[in-house]
Amino acid sequence: MRNTLLLSASSFLALAALPSAAMAQTSADADQETEQKQRPAPIIVTAQRRAENLQEVPAQVTAYTSQVIEDANIKSTQDFVNLTPNMSLDSSDTYNNTFVVVRGVTQINNADAPVAIIIDGVPQNDQKQFNQNLFDIERIEVLKGPQGALYGRNAIGGAVNIVTREPTDYLSGFASASYGRGDAVNLSAGISGPLGSENVKFRVSGVYVTDNGRITNTFLDENVDFVDHDFTIRGRITADAADWLELDLRASFRDFDAGSQFDSVVFSGDANDFVDPQTNLLGFTVGEQWDVTFKGDADLGFATLTSITAYNDVSEVNRGDLDFRNPVDSPGGFLGLGIQVGQGQDRFVELFSQELRLTSPDDQDVRWIAGAFYMNTQRALRTRAFVDLDGTFEQIDVAPLLLIDRQEDNDFDSYALFGQVDVDLADGLTLSAGLRYDREERDQTDLVTGNVRSASFDSVQPKITLTYNLADEQLIYATYATGFRAGGFNAPGLGSFEDETLENFELGFKTTLADGKLRFNGAAYLSNVDDFQFFFVDAAQAAQIINNIDEVRLYGFELEAQYYATSDFQIFAAVGTTESDIRAITVFPGNEGNRTPKTTQWTLNAGAQFTPELTTDLDGFFRVDYEHRGDRFWQVDNLDIQEPLNLLNLRVGIENETYGVYLWGRNLTGERYFTDFNPREFSGLDIDIGFRGQPSSYGVEARVSF
Repeated sequence: MRNTLLLSASSFLALAALPSAAMAQTSADADQETEQKQRPAPIIVTAQRRAENLQEVPAQVTAYTSQVIEDANIKSTQDFVNLTPNMSLDSSDTYNNTFVVVRGVTQINNADAPVAIIIDGVPQNDQKQFNQNLFDIERIEVLKGPQGALYGRNAIGGAVNIVTREPTDYLSGFASASYGRGDAVNLSAGISGPLGSENVKFRVSGVYVTDNGRITNTFLDENVDFVDHDFTIRGRITADAADWLELDLRASFRDFDAGSQFDSVVFSGDANDFVDPQTNLLGFTVGEQWDVTFKGDADLGFATLTSITAYNDVSEVNRGDLDFRNPVDSPGGFLGLGIQVGQGQDRFVELFSQELRLTSPDDQDVRWIAGAFYMNTQRALRTRAFVDLDGTFEQIDVAPLLLIDRQEDNDFDSYALFGQVDVDLADGLTLSAGLRYDREERDQTDLVTGNVRSASFDSVQPKITLTYNLADEQLIYATYATGFRAGGFNAPGLGSFEDETLENFELGFKTTLADGKLRFNGAAYLSNVDDFQFFFVDAAQAAQIINNIDEVRLYGFELEAQYYATSDFQIFAAVGTTESDIRAITVFPGNEGNRTPKTTQWTLNAGAQFTPELTTDLDGFFRVDYEHRGDRFWQVDNLDIQEPLNLLNLRVGIENETYGVYLWGRNLTGERYFTDFNPREFSGLDIDIGFRGQPSSYGVEARVSF
């Protein structure tokens, strides 16, 4: 670890030294226009709820512009997370089920995320909303560290702000098509322009994905990671209703049918034994998602009043194997009882949210934001386990075959008041103070017994940041911030869990050097967590149990650099470390001093992009992205550790502003790995199970725009 960190630090020092050599080679009479062309444009983000230059935001923010999204071939949330240090997104269980981890704070199944997920200003409060196909995106911003003051209870580990492209005041459009290994097809297209008036504009876009898969079930001889279809269509209308009033209506619909619950049985118990699935039931997930958002911005002179009203409807039905074996190779069956067992869950979620926010003008020494937020979540779950006699899922509706049939309704109300004030104390010195109060009221009804459980949770979350600007786009900052994630209930009859609170201390810097060609940012952090939420599987009860680790300490650092050597050659690198320490644990005593579940000690991202001019109207395109993930600790006992892995992506082609044709490859080194691993000691099974990561893939893509 020490040698690796020294190597990483040396790499960054070498990168920082590059501009000096480059500048030495630049003649004194270099053409000013060429120099201006080589200097990258500022990246504007809305991480603090107002438009700001990325290099002037006192927080660790990894930003992906629309151009970077296209260049890096970002097609899904998984793609940009893989490029973000100290962050991971692990697929597991159902098609849309993922576990996001930021700085060691982890996702819990059927519970709140560790990061606030915001799309066009609307929080995505359901876990199944994050894993999605990305298309027609203007910008993605990833904020590290608790952001509760502005983003609320789920921002305990950070926030992800996704901004879709706005309608244009002229007719424009795009289309993209990709084909890859496994007959993987990704089609996207969109059109935008005025709608009968220069004050009213529209945008309609969509994506369609189908995939035969690349991971084979060795018993059924069928691919388990198939996508029969997954399509989304999104429409948006904006209107300048008056000089002081802007209106924005957005709606989207998604429909999918894909493979599910294809965990592999790892008889050896070795977390690095990457075997294929062998179930006799081929799992699947089907579902729909509806989203409608209405936003209004009114310029009141002294402030802008923003209202965001949103409704989301998320449904998902999944079926899969529960013993993860087959009767031929494992006649002993489920828990050695000589039976095969299947599972299924019907999940329906409705969310309604309303936010009101006042934002002061930017051009004053005292800037402020104040607002209120309300959300109601209705979540209905039916979870069943059944005896499998004939290898079909119709058996789940045969009452005598049911081993478990849990039915529950959950009703959550969330309320919040929040605000932030930025005060310029002196030339270059700014104090920011934020405060948020969150209250959660949660009810769960057992539809089988009629029993009702109720609980409430609340938290005051302060945040204080002191920023000193050394020069333009060069600053240092110190932050104290807190985060909060509400507690709740497991499935009926399976207990509850406490709310999680976190306090974070952070020191960071941002620098722009070499006439704007080098951006070099970094931060070190220390977080103390009370009642750290984690989960383990209880297969005997067809349930995933959420519980708490009493005390956890998290600490580490992040460094990110982008160097624009010339207008057509870029180098980028990032490193992040996360050390976790279980300081007290009641539920599994004896694991004090170990690392928390799903923790990756360190991540490294590096790459380069070269776009040479081939002709007066055509450029070449070459991009390589390398990702290293360190040891992965799967559970609190730290006995199951996945060894480091290295992923390599490549994209080459020819392009101009109108069209492009590319060859691409992902995981070209053919790494085998698990994205989730559940040892038998924490699964209720008599075997370990792992969820296979995607093998190497490659293909061709073409795009056109006007």
